[in-house]
Amino acid sequence: MITSQNIVAGTSARTLKPANPQVIVIDPIMQVRSNKLRTAAYARVSSDSDDQLNSFAAQVSYYTALISENEGWEFVDIYADEGITGLRMDKRNDFMRMIRDCRKGKIDRILTKSISRFSRNTRECLQIIRELKVIGVTIYFEKEHLDTAEITDEMLLTFFSGNAQQESMTISTNMRWSYQHRMEKGKFITCKAPFGYLLVDGTLRIDEQEAEIVQYIFDSYLNGRSKDEIAAELTARGLSTRDGKTKWRYNSIDYILKNERYIGDALLQKRYTTDVLPFQKKRNNGEKDKYYIKYSHPAIITREIFERAQELNRSRVLPSMSKRSEYPLSKRIYCGECGSAFKRKICGGKTYWVCHNRNNKKANCPVPQIPEPEIYKAFFRMYHKLKLNYDTILSPMLDQLQALKRHRNLSNLQVVELNRQIAELTERNQVLNGLKSKGIIDSALFISQTDELGRKIRNLKTEKNRLMEQDEDDSTITDTKNLIELLEDSPEHLSRFDETLFDSLVERVTAESGERLKFRLINGLELAETIERTVR
Repeated sequence: MITSQNIVAGTSARTLKPANPQVIVIDPIMQVRSNKLRTAAYARVSSDSDDQLNSFAAQVSYYTALISENEGWEFVDIYADEGITGLRMDKRNDFMRMIRDCRKGKIDRILTKSISRFSRNTRECLQIIRELKVIGVTIYFEKEHLDTAEITDEMLLTFFSGNAQQESMTISTNMRWSYQHRMEKGKFITCKAPFGYLLVDGTLRIDEQEAEIVQYIFDSYLNGRSKDEIAAELTARGLSTRDGKTKWRYNSIDYILKNERYIGDALLQKRYTTDVLPFQKKRNNGEKDKYYIKYSHPAIITREIFERAQELNRSRVLPSMSKRSEYPLSKRIYCGECGSAFKRKICGGKTYWVCHNRNNKKANCPVPQIPEPEIYKAFFRMYHKLKLNYDTILSPMLDQLQALKRHRNLSNLQVVELNRQIAELTERNQVLNGLKSKGIIDSALFISQTDELGRKIRNLKTEKNRLMEQDEDDSTITDTKNLIELLEDSPEHLSRFDETLFDSLVERVTAESGERLKFRLINGLELAETIERTVR
């Protein structure tokens, strides 16, 4: 409909239509797929900066050139894990990233140096090769000249993988033999310095600042303070533990007070590694020989003080009871319905624990009072299950926490940049080695340059390790390790309630109902137990 508003003076409505419209054709985006094989490489590289053949820079240069020179291949990425065991695939972050990329359809072919570089675990190796073959990804093992695209007899692969696994077991056996031999000769000290010491060139040296804390712990304990009180004071003062944390616990103090290292002695092989796959660290409860070496390193405290502390420790069945006016469960049980703390009450000659809100008025909370003996029985059941199964509960949890920590470190931009700088300096070091071997530079220049590069690489690695240690999950990892050690040393069966053990294991108890308690352990793990509700 044309109105007067549509008409410009002297112009008809028809002239308003555009003449000769221009049409621009926008072509659709075509997903063009190259016929080239999308090729990646995997390497487990050496963490030793002197091992140029297996260095990260060398592997990247080699595989980049190899893939780029093949016209039928399209370069995807180089996946490399540094200085990590080949026995567990889930502990190799770049390996797992490569497998995820395969599952996403980003890779058609993988190149790797050898089966032992790819995996030394026969079962996992076969499992992952089968999976990749199903989704169309082939693997070429250079050393063995083995291509999974051409394999018809899987027994051949089993043979090679078995050899790789046997190689790992041989290496592990040789290392254990070396440790054992050095222990027998009294030459093996430790792989990690205990709190109060520094490990310098294979020998223990006193860390003066930490040594003062060790002396303070022994003095305080001999002057009547409990381990709980000492831990609380050190925490309040902001002092760091042996793992760099500022929260001290009962078991941290207990570890120091019982450690013979502080008198200059060393009890070796307190823990041992199992002989079969998967290798595991276990507490030595008589399965292996132990070796006690006197005067192996400088002492922080006298033998007299140490012996007095051991005698006092044996005499204190429940160390925290002497300083505690409360009951063992005080401020430890909370209501799962209203969040209120439970209080202790005696009714008809029997002891109960009841929610504060319910105690004030029954209608305030539906959770009924719980007999104290039933709470203890629930703890016993929880403890015995945990003691029997901690290897299958806590060890996988520890592995997952450590894997998560490594994954977060890989996404840390500072760590990524440090890795780049380390790779660049290592490559420069490799170039210098090449120039020296060809006689292009003299020995004096070569030594000065490589010394400077080595110093820079060590500093970068130190900074990288420092950043990787600063992780919010560290406290949970440390607590889980402590929990495992505590359970290894604890009795197989509890005949009575042990307040010290309860305090060391349990952080909080939640009464979800009159029939169910939930125990939160010191590392955050929660375990539920049923209780028998007493008829009132």
